[in-house]
Amino acid sequence: MSRRGWALFAVMCVVWGIPYLLIKVAVDEVSVPVVVFARTAVGAALLLPVALRGGGFGIVARHWRPVLLFAALEILGPWALLSDAERTLSSSLTGLLIAAVPIVGVLAARAAGDAERLGPVRWAGLLLGLGGVAFLAGPHLGGGDVLAVGEVLLVVLGYATAPLIMVRRLGDVPSLPLTASCLAFAALVYAAPAALTRPSSVPDGRVLLALVALGAVCTVVAFLVFFALIREVGPARATVFTYVNPAVAVAAGVLLLDEPLTLPILAAFALILCGSVLATVRSRPAAPVAETSVTTG
Repeated sequence: MSRRGWALFAVMCVVWGIPYLLIKVAVDEVSVPVVVFARTAVGAALLLPVALRGGGFGIVARHWRPVLLFAALEILGPWALLSDAERTLSSSLTGLLIAAVPIVGVLAARAAGDAERLGPVRWAGLLLGLGGVAFLAGPHLGGGDVLAVGEVLLVVLGYATAPLIMVRRLGDVPSLPLTASCLAFAALVYAAPAALTRPSSVPDGRVLLALVALGAVCTVVAFLVFFALIREVGPARATVFTYVNPAVAVAAGVLLLDEPLTLPILAAFALILCGSVLATVRSRPAAPVAETSVTTG
């Protein structure tokens, strides 16, 4: 992976590693629709004016079908399911389960006709990272809620397939208007449910800060970096940062929620990080025509 790819990868590890903690803080006081609406509305408010000054949304309108599908798989469904699941599951366990995204992403890419060869090193990295996640999550799964775990697995499916749509159908759509359009659409969808379930009093400062951070950092910054990462390294490899997200989620729990940092946790971190490195090793092209078989931005 290139130096730029590694830099984008590192940013994604952080900005999509902390949302689980922020969601956990928010759902303690506000409803799921309020969480999703606040996150998308803040993001849309920040990006829409910039996107308008940059040329508008004509190209987005011409691709409205894949845009709506991408928004549904990446935002509308997953963010509500995650928020609802975290009413039962811990933020750390939720982040751990999301680490299954690269495995599903690889399978989805192969099913969609990805021409890139998956060599033994990449497969070893994917399995090693998944083993680290399983080693870390295993002791907690016995007490987990089945419905909540199922919700997170649906999120995994959405997160794994959405990048394929972005690359194959939206490769010529600029990131800024695409992100702003998806967030604005999601905010409109959740506006009425959020109004009906709004809290009777203003939440405390910690919850308000969590909601703003979800919108500004974990949404606006994260999506722009994510699109750049997909275009840099491809959809299957781009999702491998989800192997590091559990480490970030657990670290946030240790630092902010006084959760214990044990030797098994450290061992799992090592497995996850090593697996990420191996899984992002670039395979040798199978044939010269492979370069023209993938849609790029």
